[in-house]
Amino acid sequence: MTNAAPVSAIGLGNGIGTLRAKWGWLVALGVLMALCGLFALGNAVLATFTVVIFAGAAMIVSGIGEIIHGFAVKTWSKFFLWVLVGLLYVVAGIVTVSMPLVSAVVLTLFVGAALIASGIVHIVLAFQMKEGAPWGWVALSGVVTLLLGVMILAGWPVSGLTVLGVFLGIDLLFTGASWIAVGLALRKAG
Repeated sequence: MTNAAPVSAIGLGNGIGTLRAKWGWLVALGVLMALCGLFALGNAVLATFTVVIFAGAAMIVSGIGEIIHGFAVKTWSKFFLWVLVGLLYVVAGIVTVSMPLVSAVVLTLFVGAALIASGIVHIVLAFQMKEGAPWGWVALSGVVTLLLGVMILAGWPVSGLTVLGVFLGIDLLFTGASWIAVGLALRKAG
Protein backbone atom coordinates (compact mmCIF):
# COMPACT_ATOMS: atom_id res chain seq x y z
CA MET A 1 0.00 0.00 0.00
CA THR A 2 1.68 3.23 -1.11
CA ASN A 3 -0.32 5.54 1.14
CA ALA A 4 0.72 3.79 4.39
CA ALA A 5 3.74 6.00 5.12
CA PRO A 6 2.03 9.40 4.83
CA VAL A 7 -1.07 8.20 6.68
CA SER A 8 0.87 6.79 9.63
CA ALA A 9 2.90 10.00 9.71
CA ILE A 10 -0.24 11.94 10.61
CA GLY A 11 -1.37 9.44 13.20
CA LEU A 12 -4.25 7.65 11.51
CA GLY A 13 -2.42 4.32 11.33
CA ASN A 14 -4.66 1.33 10.65
CA GLY A 15 -7.81 3.38 11.18
CA ILE A 16 -7.58 4.71 7.63
CA GLY A 17 -9.02 1.44 6.30
CA THR A 18 -12.10 1.88 8.45
CA LEU A 19 -12.46 5.46 7.26
CA ARG A 20 -12.10 4.41 3.62
CA ALA A 21 -14.91 1.91 4.04
CA LYS A 22 -17.14 4.66 5.45
CA TRP A 23 -16.27 7.41 2.97
CA GLY A 24 -19.91 7.71 1.91
CA TRP A 25 -20.99 8.49 5.46
CA LEU A 26 -18.41 11.27 5.66
CA VAL A 27 -19.69 12.74 2.39
CA ALA A 28 -23.28 12.48 3.66
CA LEU A 29 -22.29 14.19 6.92
CA GLY A 30 -20.59 16.92 4.93
CA VAL A 31 -23.62 17.43 2.71
CA LEU A 32 -25.91 17.58 5.77
CA MET A 33 -23.65 20.11 7.51
CA ALA A 34 -23.33 22.23 4.37
CA LEU A 35 -27.12 22.23 3.93
CA CYS A 36 -27.53 23.26 7.58
CA GLY A 37 -25.01 26.02 6.94
CA LEU A 38 -26.97 27.26 3.95
CA PHE A 39 -30.17 27.12 6.01
CA ALA A 40 -28.50 29.13 8.79
CA LEU A 41 -27.25 31.72 6.29
CA GLY A 42 -30.72 31.96 4.77
CA ASN A 43 -32.31 32.30 8.22
CA ALA A 44 -29.63 34.21 10.12
CA VAL A 45 -32.05 35.61 12.72
CA LEU A 46 -33.41 32.15 13.56
CA ALA A 47 -29.87 30.74 13.63
CA THR A 48 -28.76 33.54 15.96
CA PHE A 49 -31.58 32.79 18.38
CA THR A 50 -30.73 29.08 18.19
CA VAL A 51 -27.10 29.82 19.09
CA VAL A 52 -28.18 32.00 22.00
CA ILE A 53 -30.68 29.46 23.34
CA PHE A 54 -28.10 26.67 23.05
CA ALA A 55 -25.48 28.79 24.84
CA GLY A 56 -27.96 29.58 27.62
CA ALA A 57 -28.91 25.92 28.02
CA ALA A 58 -25.23 24.96 28.14
CA MET A 59 -24.67 27.54 30.90
CA ILE A 60 -27.57 26.12 32.91
CA VAL A 61 -26.30 22.54 32.58
CA SER A 62 -22.74 23.63 33.44
CA GLY A 63 -23.99 25.56 36.45
CA ILE A 64 -25.90 22.55 37.75
CA GLY A 65 -22.72 20.50 37.32
CA GLU A 66 -20.74 23.07 39.30
CA ILE A 67 -23.33 23.00 42.11
CA ILE A 68 -23.28 19.20 42.23
CA HIS A 69 -19.48 19.29 42.35
CA GLY A 70 -19.69 21.80 45.19
CA PHE A 71 -21.55 19.27 47.30
CA ALA A 72 -18.79 16.73 46.63
CA VAL A 73 -16.12 19.10 48.01
CA LYS A 74 -15.43 18.49 51.69
CA THR A 75 -14.36 21.95 52.91
CA TRP A 76 -16.83 24.78 53.52
CA SER A 77 -14.89 27.50 51.65
CA LYS A 78 -14.52 25.39 48.49
CA PHE A 79 -18.13 24.25 48.73
CA PHE A 80 -19.27 27.87 48.88
CA LEU A 81 -17.13 28.91 45.87
CA TRP A 82 -18.27 25.98 43.69
CA VAL A 83 -21.92 26.55 44.53
CA LEU A 84 -21.58 30.30 43.97
CA VAL A 85 -19.98 29.80 40.56
CA GLY A 86 -22.66 27.23 39.70
CA LEU A 87 -25.46 29.57 40.73
CA LEU A 88 -23.97 32.37 38.63
CA TYR A 89 -23.85 30.07 35.60
CA VAL A 90 -27.45 28.97 36.15
CA VAL A 91 -28.68 32.57 36.56
CA ALA A 92 -26.74 33.70 33.46
CA GLY A 93 -28.16 30.77 31.51
CA ILE A 94 -31.71 31.52 32.61
CA VAL A 95 -31.32 35.19 31.66
CA THR A 96 -29.84 34.20 28.30
CA VAL A 97 -32.67 31.76 27.51
CA SER A 98 -35.42 34.05 28.77
CA MET A 99 -34.11 37.13 26.94
CA PRO A 100 -32.53 35.84 23.72
CA LEU A 101 -32.78 39.16 21.87
CA VAL A 102 -30.89 41.10 24.53
CA SER A 103 -28.42 38.24 24.91
CA ALA A 104 -27.74 38.14 21.16
CA VAL A 105 -27.12 41.88 21.08
CA VAL A 106 -24.76 41.73 24.07
CA LEU A 107 -22.89 38.71 22.71
CA THR A 108 -22.51 40.44 19.35
CA LEU A 109 -21.05 43.49 21.09
CA PHE A 110 -18.48 41.24 22.78
CA VAL A 111 -17.68 39.46 19.50
CA GLY A 112 -17.17 42.75 17.65
CA ALA A 113 -14.95 44.15 20.39
CA ALA A 114 -12.93 40.92 20.55
CA LEU A 115 -12.41 40.95 16.77
CA ILE A 116 -11.18 44.55 16.88
CA ALA A 117 -8.78 43.78 19.73
CA SER A 118 -7.53 40.63 17.99
CA GLY A 119 -7.02 42.49 14.71
CA ILE A 120 -5.00 45.23 16.41
CA VAL A 121 -2.82 42.66 18.17
CA HIS A 122 -2.17 40.80 14.90
CA ILE A 123 -1.22 44.03 13.12
CA VAL A 124 1.16 45.05 15.92
CA LEU A 125 2.71 41.57 15.97
CA ALA A 126 3.14 41.62 12.19
CA PHE A 127 5.26 44.76 12.35
CA GLN A 128 7.38 43.25 15.11
CA MET A 129 8.20 40.10 13.13
CA LYS A 130 11.71 39.53 11.85
CA GLU A 131 12.61 39.94 8.23
CA GLY A 132 11.83 36.87 6.19
CA ALA A 133 8.90 35.89 8.38
CA PRO A 134 5.45 35.91 6.77
CA TRP A 135 4.58 39.26 8.37
CA GLY A 136 2.42 40.24 5.39
CA TRP A 137 0.00 37.37 5.97
CA VAL A 138 -0.19 38.14 9.68
CA ALA A 139 -0.83 41.82 8.92
CA LEU A 140 -3.49 40.95 6.33
CA SER A 141 -5.18 38.64 8.83
CA GLY A 142 -5.13 41.46 11.38
CA VAL A 143 -6.59 43.98 8.96
CA VAL A 144 -9.41 41.61 7.89
CA THR A 145 -10.21 40.76 11.52
CA LEU A 146 -10.14 44.44 12.51
CA LEU A 147 -12.43 45.42 9.63
CA LEU A 148 -14.85 42.60 10.45
CA GLY A 149 -15.06 43.81 14.05
CA VAL A 150 -15.58 47.41 12.91
CA MET A 151 -18.34 46.33 10.51
CA ILE A 152 -20.10 44.40 13.29
CA LEU A 153 -19.91 47.30 15.73
CA ALA A 154 -20.87 49.86 13.08
CA GLY A 155 -24.15 48.00 12.62
CA TRP A 156 -24.66 47.33 16.31
CA PRO A 157 -27.20 46.79 17.91
CA VAL A 158 -29.08 45.70 14.77
CA SER A 159 -26.19 43.42 13.78
CA GLY A 160 -26.92 41.50 16.97
CA LEU A 161 -29.89 39.90 15.23
CA THR A 162 -27.84 38.19 12.53
CA VAL A 163 -24.10 38.07 13.23
CA LEU A 164 -24.05 34.93 15.37
CA GLY A 165 -26.29 33.11 12.89
CA VAL A 166 -24.10 34.14 9.96
CA PHE A 167 -20.99 32.93 11.81
CA LEU A 168 -22.73 29.60 12.54
CA GLY A 169 -23.80 29.28 8.91
CA ILE A 170 -20.31 29.98 7.57
CA ASP A 171 -18.77 27.53 10.04
CA LEU A 172 -21.25 24.76 9.13
CA LEU A 173 -20.82 25.41 5.41
CA PHE A 174 -17.02 25.21 5.50
CA THR A 175 -16.99 22.27 7.92
CA GLY A 176 -19.41 20.43 5.66
CA ALA A 177 -17.27 21.18 2.61
CA SER A 178 -14.19 19.86 4.40
CA TRP A 179 -15.96 16.58 5.34
CA ILE A 180 -17.09 16.18 1.73
CA ALA A 181 -13.51 16.69 0.56
CA VAL A 182 -12.17 14.17 3.11
CA GLY A 183 -14.79 11.59 2.15
CA LEU A 184 -14.11 11.97 -1.58
CA ALA A 185 -10.34 11.82 -1.02
CA LEU A 186 -10.78 8.59 0.95
CA ARG A 187 -12.91 7.15 -1.86
CA LYS A 188 -10.29 8.08 -4.42
CA ALA A 189 -7.48 6.66 -2.27
CA GLY A 190 -9.36 3.37 -1.79
